[in-house]
Amino acid sequence: MSADAAQLVAAVRAALADAGDPERAAAQQKYMKSSMPYYGISASALRALLKQPLSEHRLAEVAEWQRAIRTLWDEASHREHWYAALAVARHRYYKVWRTDLKSLPLYEHLVRAGCWWDVCDETASHLIAPLLDAHRGTIEPVMRQWSRDPELWIRRVAVQSQLSLKADTDPALLGELIVPNLGVTTFWMRKAIGWSLREYSKVDPEWVRDFVAEHEARLSGLSRREALRLIDR
Repeated sequence: MSADAAQLVAAVRAALADAGDPERAAAQQKYMKSSMPYYGISASALRALLKQPLSEHRLAEVAEWQRAIRTLWDEASHREHWYAALAVARHRYYKVWRTDLKSLPLYEHLVRAGCWWDVCDETASHLIAPLLDAHRGTIEPVMRQWSRDPELWIRRVAVQSQLSLKADTDPALLGELIVPNLGVTTFWMRKAIGWSLREYSKVDPEWVRDFVAEHEARLSGLSRREALRLIDR
């Protein structure tokens, strides 16, 4: 790891270690059912704490950006280190690198190592979605593979991979990613399916209504209610 990346990682760790509230930390850990402890830093406080390290330690190479993210993630002692890694990934300085095809293995690693909704949903919406939108011909086949992966959270990210794309969502792809998961009974998948359909209903409610009608027999009640929530209100 370069000196610049090492300095960024050290500065982030120092900023987080000096903050936090033990009482809040215990509540956060319990709420998230996390085996990893928290420092007890709110989302707004975390953003404020990271502002100086991110501005003072700007990275000049994509490989070092990826290394800093991996180091914060893989060597995390507290869950806020994961949130900081995602903040580095999403920072405006690195917008071009976020949609570099070479970043896909990094994003996959974050999902497989994270395996929980707080980090996987953010990865889907803010890292995978822009990459998919920029490289559809390459990433769409990967999302189809992910939608059938043995790992639930990879499948969930595939279903949610267009969640933030709004009018740029490809409905045909959305359907292709949902259908292999209609038989998955876990809450996390049923919710993901409903959420993705609900978001697209803001763009094309008739498509969503037709999709729900076509797959009525296999669509869970939760997925159906979420999908039609904005249409039927």
